[in-house]
Amino acid sequence: MIFAPSDDPLDVTLLLFPGLSLLSLAATLDPMRGANRVLGRPAFRWKLVSMDGTMPAASCGLPIPVDGAFDAGAPQDVLMVVAAFEATRFATSPILKAIRAGAKRSVATGGIESGSWLMGFAGLLEGRRATTHWEDLEDFAARFPETDVQPDRFVIDEPVFTTGGATPALDCMLALIRARHGYSTALDVASLYIYEEVRTGSDVQPIVSLGRIRQHEPRVAEAIRLMETHIDRPLTIAAIARRVGVSTRALETLFLKTVELSPGAYYVTLRLKAARRLVLDTNLPIADIAERTGFSAIASLSRAFRRQFGAPPSVARRQRL
Repeated sequence: MIFAPSDDPLDVTLLLFPGLSLLSLAATLDPMRGANRVLGRPAFRWKLVSMDGTMPAASCGLPIPVDGAFDAGAPQDVLMVVAAFEATRFATSPILKAIRAGAKRSVATGGIESGSWLMGFAGLLEGRRATTHWEDLEDFAARFPETDVQPDRFVIDEPVFTTGGATPALDCMLALIRARHGYSTALDVASLYIYEEVRTGSDVQPIVSLGRIRQHEPRVAEAIRLMETHIDRPLTIAAIARRVGVSTRALETLFLKTVELSPGAYYVTLRLKAARRLVLDTNLPIADIAERTGFSAIASLSRAFRRQFGAPPSVARRQRL
């Protein structure tokens, strides 16, 4: 087990795939460097590899230097699979075989963001708890029914662990540092990044990053969270106001003051953004997208979508390439 007290150096191999998020990579890699600095010794040792030894380009286009090609037969303490956009296109038989072989030679295997998809295709998550980025949770659960999919920021079910995205990867690495080297060390590492919110894995991934809204107007934050969890079957604004503990009129005033939109307009925009992600990032039928985002029919989704984005869903999908 790697999430346990230990003074032994941890050897980590980060297997990088093209399209990875640069922020997710940094959130995974730099806390290890930070821990070494805080502790004054090499508590973590790492190498970056790709499947063929060439530099993978991050989603922003920046090429990432690597130490060489992935050697599936080489032992390491931890194998971390780091992937993001379109990770499923890398789920080929040779790659999955290599990941399985690497996992066998590792004490633990982690999936960063969409790296969990490749772990799932490799059969490493059967009978395990796992997570992935919140945009893909439904599809992930449908594709891997033998996996107990959680909406958490990160999930540790040793010998595997998975994370949702960039800041959840940072949270997971801080949890690893805390488990091995103590709470004080984890806080010191978090302080290097002026990161005050050291989270637990069971914290649910948010769709909307609320920032200071939670501190300045928690009732609006709670209302937005209710909207997030009722995308497919929208609540009435009156029902949301009751759950938050204010009148409908008061909620209207709070939203206008805080986010400069009425709660109704904000809710529709939230659902349309979810619809747009499904239009651009999946091949789901438009009728299914309408149902998933709480629109009664394709026509009502199309009208609202055109008003928001300037074109109906069908046109947006054709233009995505």
